[in-house]
Amino acid sequence: MTAEPRTAQREIDEGNRFGFGANWSAFLSVVDEQRVLASIKSLTALLPARSVEGHTFLDVGCGSGLSSLAAHRIGAAKVCSFDFDAQSVASTLELKRRLAADSAAWTVMQGSILDVECVSRLGTWDVVYSWGVLHHTGRMWDALANTAKLVRPGGTLFIAIYNDQGVGSRFWSRVKRIYNHSTVGRLGVIGTFVPYFVLRGFAKDVVTGVSPAKRYRSYFEQRGMSRYHDWVDWLGGLPFEVATPEQIFDFYSDLGFTLERLQTCGGGLGCNQFVFRAPTEACSAT
Repeated sequence: MTAEPRTAQREIDEGNRFGFGANWSAFLSVVDEQRVLASIKSLTALLPARSVEGHTFLDVGCGSGLSSLAAHRIGAAKVCSFDFDAQSVASTLELKRRLAADSAAWTVMQGSILDVECVSRLGTWDVVYSWGVLHHTGRMWDALANTAKLVRPGGTLFIAIYNDQGVGSRFWSRVKRIYNHSTVGRLGVIGTFVPYFVLRGFAKDVVTGVSPAKRYRSYFEQRGMSRYHDWVDWLGGLPFEVATPEQIFDFYSDLGFTLERLQTCGGGLGCNQFVFRAPTEACSAT
């Protein structure tokens, strides 16, 4: 008997995957021009506009499509967005419909970075971008290797990967499993940790003398994101894997990539961001 193909929805139904696409679909309701401009600013903070303008740009795990839109706005010659989650693809298509409907230079498709045939069909790109995605595949190191194959010789790879916090990461892995196990688990996790995040932020603001309201008003400046939707993404984000900066550096160094820029999350919760330069010879990642 032939096994049923793996889909994001099937994994969600089994409690093994968070509904990333559903969260991104909800996020679209708050996307405005300010968030688009913030996304452009964030993208060019580590990846200069000259690296994107006039070059091809592949968004691996496009989510809401906001980063793809930013690359399109900067002037990428061609943008391709793809995601494993059908609802994420739908969200990206909706964002394109709203803000770049007439663009023939931006395409959106469904696919998995773990699908070797899909990866081979994509070819190679000047800039390959994947922010906070590959650690949600369930096979992070395979996903990292497959992503390397998509970068043209001498091209640029931008990735963001969850930082390994040791015991802390194992704790959050358990929380995510509770969240995805049942409706009761989901409500319990949100009901416990969202108030905790709010109170923790309020206490920090009181101590530092910062207006608590500013924490929420200015959050969109971080990649154009929404604090609440980011909280939900963090609490539910399964599959979940982590790596130290050294592990990511060593992995890509072994493939001939050169680290150009690194921004860590200070050893705590969050993503470490890397910009690598691909070797001038084609990558032979396996």
